[in-house]
Amino acid sequence: MEQKENLLLGICGSPRNQGTEYAVKYALDYAKEKFDFKTEFWSVRGKTIKFCIHCDYCIREKKGCMHVDNLDELYSLLKEAKFLLLGTPVFQGNLSGQLKTVMDRCRALIALNPDVFKGKVGMALAVGGDRSGGQEIAIRTILDFFQQNHVISVSGGAFGANIGASLWTRDQGRKGVEQDEEGLRAIRKVVKRMADFL
Repeated sequence: MEQKENLLLGICGSPRNQGTEYAVKYALDYAKEKFDFKTEFWSVRGKTIKFCIHCDYCIREKKGCMHVDNLDELYSLLKEAKFLLLGTPVFQGNLSGQLKTVMDRCRALIALNPDVFKGKVGMALAVGGDRSGGQEIAIRTILDFFQQNHVISVSGGAFGANIGASLWTRDQGRKGVEQDEEGLRAIRKVVKRMADFL
């Protein structure tokens, strides 16, 4: 499958349609309208996603993952996209279990092609109910995934989006994110930096 040079894939790691889904879609809309990215949205919400059990089937057989579930549709998008946005709600001070499972299951893609993510450009955002609820730790976990898999990670730079976009809902879900102008500004800053790679 050929990589599309301007395709930005936004992955929402929230099982709910609340603040994180709003933030990921906000980023995609901004990227499309301001910088002419082609965008795709994919959410864990309502999906069947089985845990990686580290069985090494993907390494031994070179046929992808042994599990058959909704990640099959995501695998093709991950290969096709040049740009990746991973967004997560904060669960217990870190990213959601759903998004972590998506990241773990990418092992099957890498077993087929160790360079599958090489040269892609990635950004991270995290949404928490508290001001300091674990957003930075969740973002760092996503950036660690990027680094391990040769994805070029971008941030908005100093003064507001140092490692990614952190949003605060004040425990008001979507409404809280809609009102978090500083968090939305951080999203815009990171997307702008990502656009430098177009």
